[in-house]
Amino acid sequence: MMVAMQQMGADRAVTIQADGAKLAGRLTLPLGAIRAAVVLHPATGAPAGFYRAFATWLAAERDCAVLTYDYRDFGASAVRPLRQSKATMVDWGLRDQAAALAALGKLVPGVPRWVIGHSLGGLWLGFHPAMAGVERVVTVGSGLIHVSDHPFAYRMQARTFWHGPVPWLAGGLGYLPGARLGLGADLPLGVYRDWRRWCLTRGFHLSDIGRRLPLPDPALVTANMRFVAIADDPMVPPPAVWRLMGLYPQATKRQLVLRPADFGLKRIGHLGPFQRSNSVVWPALVD
Repeated sequence: MMVAMQQMGADRAVTIQADGAKLAGRLTLPLGAIRAAVVLHPATGAPAGFYRAFATWLAAERDCAVLTYDYRDFGASAVRPLRQSKATMVDWGLRDQAAALAALGKLVPGVPRWVIGHSLGGLWLGFHPAMAGVERVVTVGSGLIHVSDHPFAYRMQARTFWHGPVPWLAGGLGYLPGARLGLGADLPLGVYRDWRRWCLTRGFHLSDIGRRLPLPDPALVTANMRFVAIADDPMVPPPAVWRLMGLYPQATKRQLVLRPADFGLKRIGHLGPFQRSNSVVWPALVD
C-alpha cells in the first residue's frame, strides 16, 4: 500500500493505493496536538465531501486527525465512465475500507486509532487486519438489514427499488442512474447488484462468506464500540443495528438511539447524523 499527500493548509489531499484502485481522500488536521486518528468509512452513495463539516468539527473541537475518502469508481475516486466500472460492494467494504484504515496508521502514527462507520462503513470491521489495536469504534446507522425490517411505507419503496424497473434500467445502462431517478448518487452496477442481493437476503453480506468473502476474524475487533441507531431511520431501523452487535463478540459494546426530540430536531433520518444542520448530535456520537 502506498500513500501520497499534498499539503493544503489544515487539510491534506491523500491518495491511497488500495487493492486494484487508487482512492482519493482528505486528512483533516487539528491545529494543536493530535488526540486520536480517525478514519470515517462512508455510507453507500455518500461522497467524502458529505462528511467534511463533521470532520472539520471533530478536528477543531476534539483534536482528532480525520481521514475521509471515496470508494473506488465513486466521487473523487472515479477515474472512468461509470458504465465501465467493475467495482462491487465487496470491493468497497473488503478492500477499500481495509486500505483506508491501514493508511491511517501510516499517515498519523503514534496516537490512538478510531473508526467511525456510517451504514455500510460499520459492517466489515472483522475483515480488516488493521482493526487490531483500534481503540474506539462508532457505527452510525449500520445494521444487517433485510427488506422486511423497513417500516411498511418505506418497504414498498424499497421493493420498487429492488424489484421494479430499476434493476432492468441499471442493467441496460451499465450503472445505477441514482441521480436521475431521485435516489441519490449514481453507482457502479456491481455495487447496486450486491446491495440489491444482500438487502433481499437475510444476513446481508454474510450470505456470501465462503463464496465471494473470506471468513471474518472477530478477534480483530476488541475496541470500545458504540452502536448508534436513529429512531426515525426507515432504511436501517434500530433492530437491524442491534443485530450487527453479534459480529463483534470480543468488543466492549454500548447502544445509543438518536431521537430527534432529544436534540430539538424534527427529524434525523439515515443520513442526518452527519449533516451540518444536525450538528447538535455530534457530541453524542463521540463523547
